[in-house]
Amino acid sequence: MVFTGAVKTFGRAGQSVRAVDGIGLTVQRGETVALLGRNGAGKSTAISLLLGLNEPDDGSVRVLDRSPEQAVRAGLVGAMLQDGRPIQRVTVRELIAFVASTYPHPMPITEALDLAGVAEYANRRIDKLSGGQIQRVRFAVALAGNPELIVLDEPTAALDVDGRRAFWDSMRAYARRGNTVIFSTHYLEEADENADRIVVIDRGRIVADGSGESIKGAAGRHLVSFDLAGLPTEGLDLLPGVAVVEVTGDRALLHTDDSDATVVELARLGLIRGLQVSPATLEAAFLSLTSTAAPESRTDRKETV
Repeated sequence: MVFTGAVKTFGRAGQSVRAVDGIGLTVQRGETVALLGRNGAGKSTAISLLLGLNEPDDGSVRVLDRSPEQAVRAGLVGAMLQDGRPIQRVTVRELIAFVASTYPHPMPITEALDLAGVAEYANRRIDKLSGGQIQRVRFAVALAGNPELIVLDEPTAALDVDGRRAFWDSMRAYARRGNTVIFSTHYLEEADENADRIVVIDRGRIVADGSGESIKGAAGRHLVSFDLAGLPTEGLDLLPGVAVVEVTGDRALLHTDDSDATVVELARLGLIRGLQVSPATLEAAFLSLTSTAAPESRTDRKETV
């Protein structure tokens, strides 16, 4: 999958919004890639270009050496989007069988049901299922064409903790076959745990691209936390290295660019009760990247592989 200078603008002249602003991105076969970004950052628009639901105003998008529309028609791409619900008043098995029949080389129905984790209720009607079960049925629908690439837009939004865990177990089983997975999510821990590579999009541009560890490291901050023991929080933002101060209950969390200098000053002030120092989380790195992103992209890898 290759985005080459892709641009997509919505709205009228003078009031237009460039939702995708010159994205260049290559995803190799077999990679699992997470797309992260704030609401309105351009993730969903990028996905729509990838699936051929929209066409770029400039630049190009290629999927498995084809146009997105050709790749989808050939059954090479499966998608699980936020909008839409499966057809009601049919059983899960009937729905998957119908969808599979529209593709040239579908996945065997039993295999799709097993891989999506819906085999146990395959003979139940769609309208009798819970929201979480329907979400897994949508995954089975995405698998029906036996795709080499699957695209997921907020796939676990309707699932509880156990449901999310089971979903990702199924997704990893799909990826282990050598297939490619691209997903967007607001659950940052999902990206950190399940993606080989994370792409952060802000204002329609890529501002970071790499492994979770590399992105956290590139943010350059550490977290220093300690117990306040009832002391005031005024002045914590003035400590050496401190960029952001968070207070939860009676505990302060300092995002710092120089944890050594921060800790030395806390010790001088006698504020090291329950002290903890840890690397930046993906959430902290994400907030740093999307709140201060410059117009030029920041990346730890080349855009074309």
